[in-house]
Amino acid sequence: MELANVPNLASSSSFFFSSCTCRVLCYRGRRTGTGAITVFAAGSRCSADSACSELIEQQNVDPLSVASSPANTHRYRRRDFAAVALLPFLLPNVDMASAAELYDGSIIQNGVRNVLTKVKAAGVLRLVFHDAGTFDVGDKSGGMNGSIIYEVDRPENTGLSKPLKILRKAKEGIDQVQQVSWADLIAVAGAEAVALCGGPEIPVRLGRLDSRTADPAGKLPEETLDIVALKTSFSKKGFSVQEMVVLSGAHTIGGKGFGNPNGFDNTYFKILLEKPQPTSSGMPIGLPTDWALTKDDECLRWINIYAEDQDKFFADFRDAYTKLVNSGASWRTA
Repeated sequence: MELANVPNLASSSSFFFSSCTCRVLCYRGRRTGTGAITVFAAGSRCSADSACSELIEQQNVDPLSVASSPANTHRYRRRDFAAVALLPFLLPNVDMASAAELYDGSIIQNGVRNVLTKVKAAGVLRLVFHDAGTFDVGDKSGGMNGSIIYEVDRPENTGLSKPLKILRKAKEGIDQVQQVSWADLIAVAGAEAVALCGGPEIPVRLGRLDSRTADPAGKLPEETLDIVALKTSFSKKGFSVQEMVVLSGAHTIGGKGFGNPNGFDNTYFKILLEKPQPTSSGMPIGLPTDWALTKDDECLRWINIYAEDQDKFFADFRDAYTKLVNSGASWRTA
């Protein structure tokens, strides 16, 4: 880790997107000997992506980049998190609040990495879908707002108490250095789960506010929906058919039978093409909604595309995931 000319930071707002060309502070942080964590300058404006256009604030804390190392360098070292936490005490001119501004993104990321494993990845990713999946374009209700912490007792959320417990442990450690909303934490954790299992690196914008109440019930797509009802459900959430198909590819990890349960790849789409829908007499693979996709020509076209081109799947999943975790979110404003 290197520090150079770290300024005393004033409370201000900034915005984040990994591909932007904002003016950069002179800090670069090295983690596990690879790559650099870039901290965007407070108040600078970026034109690289529309996601950068809105200023956001997090209790006088700049939402920073959640930088990611290449997939093959994922080594979750507790000492990285400890080193970041200790920096305020090592630098006399930087108080705790300023240090939190400087290390916001990496603190969340490393806090998640301390508790996440490949075996736990599918549950954490499912948590993202069930928190964000309540969004309704019509009345602007639901979405990525952390309300899942009030909804774990609902039948559709059975089993989510375990990944929530995992992230609660991470949150306790992160909050000792700086406060993080449940919505931001879950969004970052899902991206980390995908990358840990070999999937694409997904930058996550920070600054979401948490809901203080549960979202309306009955907003998640049911597992028994036919293709017409499934397309209608996703359309009400603002997602196209292509986005519905690519997000369904998240079922490639976990215990649904689509290849390696700990590997994020395009096996999901290959199996949909190669294997018939399982019957009650055999081991079930996937959910009825997975197989419903194969009964629609438009969905089937995208299934073929992703089965043949994993890079295309990764790129489109990255975009759809970003849209998912931003859907319905309330953002801190300057």
